[in-house]
Amino acid sequence: MGLMKKVFGNTRKPDGWLGKMMARSMNSGGHAKMADWGMSHLDPNAAGNAAVRAVCDFGCGGGRNVSVLLEKFPQAAVKGFDYSEVSVATARKHNAKMIKAGRCEILQGDVSNITLPAESLDLATAFETVYFWPGLTHCFGQVAGTLRPGGRFLIVNEADGEDGSNDKWEKIIDMKTYTRAQLKESLLAAGFSEVSTYHHPEKPWIAVLAVK
Repeated sequence: MGLMKKVFGNTRKPDGWLGKMMARSMNSGGHAKMADWGMSHLDPNAAGNAAVRAVCDFGCGGGRNVSVLLEKFPQAAVKGFDYSEVSVATARKHNAKMIKAGRCEILQGDVSNITLPAESLDLATAFETVYFWPGLTHCFGQVAGTLRPGGRFLIVNEADGEDGSNDKWEKIIDMKTYTRAQLKESLLAAGFSEVSTYHHPEKPWIAVLAVK
């Protein structure tokens, strides 16, 4: 159990050589497919999306989703934000070209105390990460503070929290899965005004899109 906890605990905060492997694995396979499904709810051609100029992916992991957001919103500057040194290093390597071009920045920080300028973002995202956020409503409030009025926050999770199948992982990894209803409740309590939820027709994937 000790070794298993150490291995899977790296999903929470990648560290050391195991963390490097974990951070790289976040950029491929099922994680990528799930993230792309979630991002399908962000149509760059929809009304208002042409005005997206500043984006931040909170809990950016290996940085793959940052690169997709850079492609999806070619007019925008995109930040990645993560509290793991290993994830920050991996994300910077993955997005080195765009960092050099001045369109991307990868920052280390804690979602419970976000230091980005207030109302500086048009869009925030969080993929497979809110399971680990300490004090969900507080952290959502921190994200809300970085968004301009009308800004949006997209959350995408692999687990829908509806059948108890993740109870064992919650004990091993020190994580908490949430239902769409629970996420919506916390988002509204954090100051978001409108929340839409989505569930994949075949998988337990969920996406939640909130508007400030």
